[in-house]
Amino acid sequence: MLSVNSVTKAYNKFKANDKISLTVNSGEIAVLLGPNGAGKSTLIKCICSLLDFEGEISICSHDSKSVQAKKMLGYIPEMPAVYDMLTVSEHLQFILRAYKSDDYSYADEILRIFDLYEMKNKLGKDLSKGMKQKLSICCALVHKPRVVIFDEPMVGLDPHSIKKLKEMFMKLKDEGVSILISTHMIDSVEDYWDSAYIMCDGKLRAQMKNADGCESLQQLYFFVTEGAQ
Repeated sequence: MLSVNSVTKAYNKFKANDKISLTVNSGEIAVLLGPNGAGKSTLIKCICSLLDFEGEISICSHDSKSVQAKKMLGYIPEMPAVYDMLTVSEHLQFILRAYKSDDYSYADEILRIFDLYEMKNKLGKDLSKGMKQKLSICCALVHKPRVVIFDEPMVGLDPHSIKKLKEMFMKLKDEGVSILISTHMIDSVEDYWDSAYIMCDGKLRAQMKNADGCESLQQLYFFVTEGAQ
């Protein structure tokens, strides 16, 4: 479970996040929406303890800055960053060692899921943008986190890889993982979201549960964001 309680991130007098609160329960897919500059990336970096902030964030009941929380978190950034001189397989080994895990049983499986197994000996510098994105996803999931943050995860992926990623979303949901997806591609998440949070100008402007009967996530988005202008 991910809990964000009254989080504020300010740069001098400018508040990139202004008292943001949201919850992503176990086995729930939440989407974080908003125009450029809304504060989504800032919030994600706060959740991942990449920025200092005021307020409280917990991951599976642990303070987000604690070692216990970091062990339970997976983060896929918008721009994948891979090591040029590590092979695909070595990337996963490096991540598992960082988490002090000697369980490599899932590494080959997740590479096969994202069609990277046959490229496991290929260097990072030789991968295409789409392959780097898939490798970034594998690195974030290989230690089997309980909370996963995706920042624009479908950018750079071909249709086949997007299909695989959507299947992974549902697999994680069925396993009780809390999933937060930040994206501009509203139509790509329209069919399987459980809760939606819409941000504008650093504030949370709306939240909705799919079970409440929202007819269209896209309609809600434009109603909120255009009304806030």
